[in-house]
Amino acid sequence: MRKYVVTFIVAVLIVAGGFLAWDKHRTPAADGEVVEKTPALSPQKSSQAEASGTTAVKGTVSESTTKNQDSQTSSNQPKSGEAGKSTGQTQTAKNVNSNNTDSKPSAGSKSDSEASAKGSSKTGGKTEFVNTYSVEHVVSNPESMNVLVNKTYRLPAGYVPPDLVYPNVPFTFSEKIDKRKMRKEAATALEKLFAGAKKDGVSLAGVSAYRSESRQTTLYNNYVKRDGVKAADTYSARPGHSEHQTGLTIDVSGSTGKCAAESCFAGTKEAKWLAKHAHEYGFIVRYPEGKDSITGYEYEPWHLRYIGTKIAQTVASRSTTLEQYFGSSIPVSK
Repeated sequence: MRKYVVTFIVAVLIVAGGFLAWDKHRTPAADGEVVEKTPALSPQKSSQAEASGTTAVKGTVSESTTKNQDSQTSSNQPKSGEAGKSTGQTQTAKNVNSNNTDSKPSAGSKSDSEASAKGSSKTGGKTEFVNTYSVEHVVSNPESMNVLVNKTYRLPAGYVPPDLVYPNVPFTFSEKIDKRKMRKEAATALEKLFAGAKKDGVSLAGVSAYRSESRQTTLYNNYVKRDGVKAADTYSARPGHSEHQTGLTIDVSGSTGKCAAESCFAGTKEAKWLAKHAHEYGFIVRYPEGKDSITGYEYEPWHLRYIGTKIAQTVASRSTTLEQYFGSSIPVSK
């Protein structure tokens, strides 16, 4: 009898032990399922989020492309401009005399940049970016040779460059006035550019360089009175938004001044030489042909911007714009 009792007890212990062992392993197994699924779900969610983000960007780019095409189409319509604008040109430019001249500003897709991303605007540098006065940022690096000034990015109120000098080059006028001035580094580079052109049998003359904010205010208001805001904004910068105020920009022409700041300058040997060689001296044609939807301005083969040889050569080799070069890395004041 004792034998059966012992056998029964052993059997009970075995069954109880088996049950405990099953229960002990069951809980971790269930937890294990949850733990195993979590890592599997995380990448999936991340992937879905990335896919969603990509779709959103693509959608925006498509919309932007349409807008840009519309902008280019409308900008190709002849417009009235400064006194004596040429007609019959796909893109009309402004006529400028020695006392009444103007230029323009810029936007585009992200590329390499030497500007600091810290404190940068998040509105620029993408294909969907619209270069417009409806968004305005004050640049925090106005004295930098790399400063980007356009319809979105403006200079601090009343900004005056610190080292304006008179470059030793011929101008279409004889007076020693403000619009002859440029910042020292740009002026030195301009002298080399003029010398290089002369060596190649091309004689250049300056038309308009530095322009104060008050002078730009007068010019812009006159253009608005004559042509209206919409037309004026295609060829003239609003006060504070003009590259001329940086002291790094100059409008040039042939030595005779013929076609100075007019669309007919595009076909001259001077314009062709500038398009081919300006970057060698650190200058770029700031508002290239066909880029008005990015720069915000009509084609201006006479408008040169000093940016330094490294960036100038990159921009020229890629046939791009400053907006596209700098992307979203534009230091701005908060």
